Amino acid sequence: MKSQKSLRGITGLFVSVLVMQGCSNYEPVPVSECNKVVAHAAKVLGNFAPSHSEMMADCKKSTDNDRGCIMASTKKGQIAQCG
Repeated sequence: MKSQKSLRGITGLFVSVLVMQGCSNYEPVPVSECNKVVAHAAKVLGNFAPSHSEMMADCKKSTDNDRGCIMASTKKGQIAQCG
């Protein structure tokens, strides 16, 4: 009984680590795709979106992974967690 609980706990921990790692790696998006990234971010953020020029400057300073994170986001809170 005790060994089953331990096994479940270890399995749960292992699965949790895998899920966290899977959520933090995004398909890299090159800086040349900033127009698409900014358009997507503006669509998701709606009225909360900063100016186009501000988002473009931020996009160009971001990493490929951060741009991928934005492209994978479908909610405002998800974008806020990128970068």
